[in-house]
Amino acid sequence: MAIYNTKKKKRNVPIKYTSRDFETIRNDLMEHAKRYYPNTYQDFNEAGFGSLMLDTVSYVGDMLSFYLDYQANETFLDTALEFENVLKLGRQMGFKLRGNPSAHGILSFYAVIPASSTGASPDTKYMPILRQGSEFGSTSGGRFTLVQDVYFSDPKNEIVVASFDSSTGLPDSFAVKAHGQVVSGELNIENIEIGNFEKFLKLEIPDPDFSEVVSVFDAQGNEYFEVDNLSQNIVYRSVSNRGNFSGDRVSLLKPFVVPRRFIVDFDGNSFFLQFGHGSENETETTTEKLFDPSKTILEIHGKDYVSDNSFDPSKLLSSDKFGIAPENTTLDIVYRTNSSDIANAAAGTVIEVLDPILDFEDDTVLDKGSALDVLNSIECDNEQPIMGDISLPDSDELKQRVMGTFSAQNRAVTEQDYKSLIYSMPPKFGAVKRTRIIRDANSLKRNLNVYVLAENSEGNLVTANNAIKENLKTWLNQYRMINDTIDILDAKIINIGINFTAMADRESNKYDILDSSIQALREEFSILGDVGEPFYITDIYKILKDVDGIIDVVDVQVVEKSTGLYSDLTIDLQKRKSSDGRYISIPKNAIFEIKYPETDIKGVIK
Repeated sequence: MAIYNTKKKKRNVPIKYTSRDFETIRNDLMEHAKRYYPNTYQDFNEAGFGSLMLDTVSYVGDMLSFYLDYQANETFLDTALEFENVLKLGRQMGFKLRGNPSAHGILSFYAVIPASSTGASPDTKYMPILRQGSEFGSTSGGRFTLVQDVYFSDPKNEIVVASFDSSTGLPDSFAVKAHGQVVSGELNIENIEIGNFEKFLKLEIPDPDFSEVVSVFDAQGNEYFEVDNLSQNIVYRSVSNRGNFSGDRVSLLKPFVVPRRFIVDFDGNSFFLQFGHGSENETETTTEKLFDPSKTILEIHGKDYVSDNSFDPSKLLSSDKFGIAPENTTLDIVYRTNSSDIANAAAGTVIEVLDPILDFEDDTVLDKGSALDVLNSIECDNEQPIMGDISLPDSDELKQRVMGTFSAQNRAVTEQDYKSLIYSMPPKFGAVKRTRIIRDANSLKRNLNVYVLAENSEGNLVTANNAIKENLKTWLNQYRMINDTIDILDAKIINIGINFTAMADRESNKYDILDSSIQALREEFSILGDVGEPFYITDIYKILKDVDGIIDVVDVQVVEKSTGLYSDLTIDLQKRKSSDGRYISIPKNAIFEIKYPETDIKGVIK
């Protein structure tokens, strides 16, 4: 008897895996239903329930495809869009986003000093010392802290007569003007209880205005030091110079081995302090040996050398514990914050003396009333803008900085290396907004001209002050090639405006289209170009043509702004326009800026 297999054979249905958007998925589902279910499903009416099911499945497939592509793009630096994801990828490549940069500048301090017995000069006994840590305020609410002692007895200070004795005609008081460097922000203290030992302990600083860590001490009096990476165990600290250098109070930098150390990490939202995984009870950490650089040399017969270790001046301890982590103690963390959105201050705005710390060389020989008058007479003013705080870069700019940091590898050889190191300067030294490095062709040596620009309290480009330039030069000295010489110079600012004429659809509202066009240009040019980068007129045409309702762009004019509040630098834009009219070139040490987009971008819709 023949046996027949009545089991129905499984049907192989081809599936198009290339269909990813709503329309293609819906069309494939309809073709699938027509081919394989012709008698079961026949409701292809767009208002029917079956069409609703097709649309729902297509919508889900479209969303899944979108998120799949989005997640895939966010795993690569070139295609990532989210700021936090770009930052995470940058950290894998060695990039470290600094915190809120601090503004640096010079304040002028004034004190009225009583005259000496002869009336010819001020009485030096009443010349006070304004101590480091004194706080001052600006008219906009910003706070600034003095970072160095100011001696009113310094012979370099300016002295003028303040008042005369009406009976003798001799001066009875003098006004003394001194200068000191200040940094933006105010000090805060965070006390954190630490429990049992934890490897790579990570502590959050719950303050979004965090700028820098000033000091970290535990309950036993041990100090923890901030380093760039946990493998670095050498820091340089300033110590008082007891020698005689023509009366200048110069501090000396000395290297210190620091087994207790931490790094400051920023994930885009919060700041963290991270420690190593060494413990106080581990022998390898408490008895660390120090490398002797004189023994880490080439192999020479008869010498005591170390052949397996390379000498790194930032790592002189042999331990691999990455530092000692605190345990069973309390950490006192002193840190600086910038409470205002922009810590910069315009000239003449820092005039409030909030918390001065003053004393005299010997107050036992002074008249208390006269000494109190001197203390009450202290005033301050900033003759130049205080700057250094800049806005955070966007995702595109952050990508460029990450790739520059990865290629720089903590040394400056190429122009991109220098730019990366300049942008990664610690925030406590201030920050620059734009920079450009140009080789000086007239120099016989490898002299590099570093052109920089800072940002003021309104977010506009300004020339950097001397404090930032000095900090930047000191920062670059540790990374530059030995035969490179560096000059920090001011880049030039060229202010421009945009006038355009466009044709709109007859049925559209011309006023709405004009507002949309101007808003689109403002958003595009709110992101600054680079120093030496041309201004592309074709970008304006492209932006305007993408605005809904515009059918044609008739004319675009780039005009120069050089009077009033604008930059004094002027150039002939017509002569610098390319032969095809597509872009306007610029000197290598200059940058284009639309300073006031609200008024500098104008248009006409016909």
